[in-house]
Order: sequence, then structure tokens, then C-alpha cells
Amino acid sequence: MKQSAMGAPRELPPIGSYVEVIQGRDAGLVAVVLAHEGDRFVRIADGDVRRVEKPKKKNVAHVRRIHRMAEGIAQKLAEGGRVTNAELRHAVRMLLEAQTANGQEREQGGT
Repeated sequence: MKQSAMGAPRELPPIGSYVEVIQGRDAGLVAVVLAHEGDRFVRIADGDVRRVEKPKKKNVAHVRRIHRMAEGIAQKLAEGGRVTNAELRHAVRMLLEAQTANGQEREQGGT
């Protein structure tokens, strides 16, 4: 749901989903949504540049949702557990490797 001309807020990506930062100093960073803050902001971390101890607060209009979930992290957060930086780094690395593999398959004429 994109922001309309009337200024309606964008839909917040679910906790545990992947996002890519599209504006700001972290542009291009792929991270995981750790929390929602109000109706316009999310807290994100990737375990490396942005650590779980100090997640980045981002306006939802400045991130692009990647329609995949970090299932293990989402489940852990839903149960009230703590997520480690190593878990976040691993989840982001797995997503990026999967995207790279899919891109290579497409270039080679795969599905």
C-alpha cells in the first residue's frame, strides 16, 4: 500500500520481514524488522552495520519491503525471545545468497 496523495500512511512491514533501506546513509542495506514504533516507523537491524542492541529507527516510506520472512527470527520475536546479531547476519546472508542464486538461474535461462 503506497502513500497516496492525501498522505495516508504506508502499511508497516510485518515483524520478522526483510526490508531494504532506500533512503539515508544506510541506503542499500538489507535488514530485518525487529519492531514497530507508532504507525510510521520500524526498528531494523542486520547484525553487522546495525546491531540488535541499537536498531535503526526508519520511516516506513524510506524502506522497501522484500516479500520474504526471516521465519526463525519472526517466531523468536513473537514468543518474546531475544535475537542475536549472529542470527540476524545469518538470516540476511541466506536471503542474499538465495537472491543471487535465483538471479544466476534466470540469466542461464532457468525458471
